[in-house]
Amino acid sequence: METTTVQKSLWRNRNFRVLWTSETISQFGSQFTSLALPLTAIIILIANSTELGILIFACAIPWLLFGLFVGVWVDRHRKQRIMVASNILRGLLLALIPVSAVLGMITRLGIPFLCAVSFFVGFLQVFFDVTYQSYLPSLVRRDQLVEGNRNLQSSASTAQVAGPTIAGIVISILTAPIAVAIDACSFFASSFALSRIDHDETIHEKISKPSVRSDIREGLRVVLGDRRLRMIAGSTGTYNFLTNALGAILLLYFVLPSPDGLGVSKTLVGVTAGLIFSISSIGPLVGVVLASRIARIAGIGRAIVLSELIGGLGSIPYFLSGSLTASPLFTLAGLGMNWYILLIMAGQFVTNIAVVVYNVNQISLRQSIVPIRLQGRMNATMRFLVWGTIPLGGLVGGLLGTFLGLRQAVGIAVIGGSLAFLWVLFSPVRTLKDIPAQME
Repeated sequence: METTTVQKSLWRNRNFRVLWTSETISQFGSQFTSLALPLTAIIILIANSTELGILIFACAIPWLLFGLFVGVWVDRHRKQRIMVASNILRGLLLALIPVSAVLGMITRLGIPFLCAVSFFVGFLQVFFDVTYQSYLPSLVRRDQLVEGNRNLQSSASTAQVAGPTIAGIVISILTAPIAVAIDACSFFASSFALSRIDHDETIHEKISKPSVRSDIREGLRVVLGDRRLRMIAGSTGTYNFLTNALGAILLLYFVLPSPDGLGVSKTLVGVTAGLIFSISSIGPLVGVVLASRIARIAGIGRAIVLSELIGGLGSIPYFLSGSLTASPLFTLAGLGMNWYILLIMAGQFVTNIAVVVYNVNQISLRQSIVPIRLQGRMNATMRFLVWGTIPLGGLVGGLLGTFLGLRQAVGIAVIGGSLAFLWVLFSPVRTLKDIPAQME
């Protein structure tokens, strides 16, 4: 196994600090696109639920098409270069959306244009995400992985607290497509930060010789041959499938009149959703603090199982809620707040805590038990299995919304997502107290 220089503190590791800075910048910018892109489709292009499902499908389908091949590529090439190039190209692609809006072309280009941009951004994200998770174990010590993942998750959580509210306000002022320019700029800034990492990467000699097919088989064998990793993949993949079925139709569900939807006007949906997501996104900050503590007290296995269970249950208020504009109790940021909004915030808050606890512990477990020379293929295989369900979930969610109605589709997604924990409950993961020894 590769070794890293022993550091007294993770924050004295300059390379980790730079990686953390880069991720913080990128995560903050991504809050704009995650809200602005579907709102561009809904408000500017008048998209229906099926078209929104296709948009999510286009962004996530690269994981199914290219994920396994990218894992081989990452293990054979310099990871820093891959991440820098991916961010620069994603910034350029996203810049096409505000440029087309300024030129008055976006309505002519329509949904196919947004889908094309989403597809290629998703393709580059495959490279970045596989590389990113494979890069950390070479920068920090094995016993610092939980702390490293926790700190990286804290950057995402901090962005999620302020990002959606600011994004909602910016979108209401600049319009949704123009707001995407902020995310494009964040990718350029993130690339510059990544280029400042000073780390000599070693490409293992053995992985440059076998065929691509044999490398892919080895990655599949590492994940599918280990029941712990296999069941984590099943649980995460199921959860991603159903939460993205919900996510595909959620903003449309917000603007549909009650009782079929939540009854928010199109002019206020960006601010309303941004406020809900921002306040509930304080949850990830709590999850960052609790992740390692829960693992120490309950054991890493129970932490994974319980967090997946609680994360699924937190979405129930979306299905049970009525109009978000009826009978306001008080006003916050100019918006009337009623019991339904408060319940949705509370549920999302709990979900956000649980998702962070789950991700920090299951990612740290994966990174710790798999040798560094296999990290790229292991992460690519895991992402292929767990993110490969995202495009299918988005497409299914859109179709369910079209044929069954939005509230019924939301109910199916919420109930199904709450059962995803069964994979890890009935697996060896449940019995793990500490992170076990690395596999050979």
